[in-house]
Amino acid sequence: MSRPALRAGLIGLGAMGRHHARVLHALAGVELAGVLDPAPATTGPYGVPVVRELGDLLALGIDYAVLAVPTALHEEIGLRLAEAGVHTMIEKPLAPSVPAARRLADAFASRGLVGAVGHIERYNPALQSLRARLEGGELGEIYQIVTRRQGPFPGRIADVGVVMDLATHDIDLTAWVTGRSYLQVAARTAARSGRPHEDMVSAVAGLAGGLMANHLVNWLSPFKERFTVITGERGSFVADTLTADLTFYANGAIGTEWEALRTFRGVAEGDMVRYAIPKREPLLVEHERFRDAVLGESRDTVTLRQATRTVEVAEALLRSAREGGTVDVPVEAPDPVAAHPHRSPSPREWLTERVS
Repeated sequence: MSRPALRAGLIGLGAMGRHHARVLHALAGVELAGVLDPAPATTGPYGVPVVRELGDLLALGIDYAVLAVPTALHEEIGLRLAEAGVHTMIEKPLAPSVPAARRLADAFASRGLVGAVGHIERYNPALQSLRARLEGGELGEIYQIVTRRQGPFPGRIADVGVVMDLATHDIDLTAWVTGRSYLQVAARTAARSGRPHEDMVSAVAGLAGGLMANHLVNWLSPFKERFTVITGERGSFVADTLTADLTFYANGAIGTEWEALRTFRGVAEGDMVRYAIPKREPLLVEHERFRDAVLGESRDTVTLRQATRTVEVAEALLRSAREGGTVDVPVEAPDPVAAHPHRSPSPREWLTERVS
């Protein structure tokens, strides 16, 4: 006997919200029940109703929500969803400040609800493959990770700067791919476009185990670039998340008869391999993982505690840029959700249990 589809509510029908609507409409086992958006409309994409109040969306009987509104509104709406007992996936960043992020994480955890954050890069095929290869020891000891994330300014972003909006991608993926925690950061920012927030950042970070990280992020480049390079004792991995390509550059094992070079411990050019990997849409995979988490079948999501840690690192970058010098990142607290993936039943499961 097949179970009834989960009913999902979408909050926010902007540029990203429309992508969420497209995926939710086609997602197996899920029905897009309605959309909350202040725009004056009664029918949204795919014929679903559009409401203007959260209470009206909850009245549609939703099992979970996707929150895709400006970052400044995440805390207010997220806390109301938690109070209503609704599992929620919140677009990144989780919140504009660490205290707000912690309040959200506490609200969902205290009610046994599934809360997740849309750090979509985790589901990019190139980074998924890269993480698996690092875990398998294919690179040996990891020395350095470098990320470059550049492109034109997206006009829809008005409430946060490039650190909270774009650099949080790199912070999250760096910690996730390497399995290392941030310990110290140093950063310089600039605002060159006349907007109230920074639009460029260059950062250096120290992670656990002596790993170095460098992040170059801006909204001022006329081209779009999304690169992650990890260098280790056996070579370098290069992930291009725009094309979902992963390439490995091996250290060569070429001997030399030149006595002066024998004493230099370096690397030589070796083989290059571009991997053939399945390329599924990251947003679809992200939604599948969250759906499965709501059903209690998986816990492969970005938890609110993990996303809070990302906000902590981003705030440390901004503090370093303001004050100058290196800033220590607070010690990372254990994530009880990741360690104990227990959850409360969804509203639909609760009702089913009561009826049976």
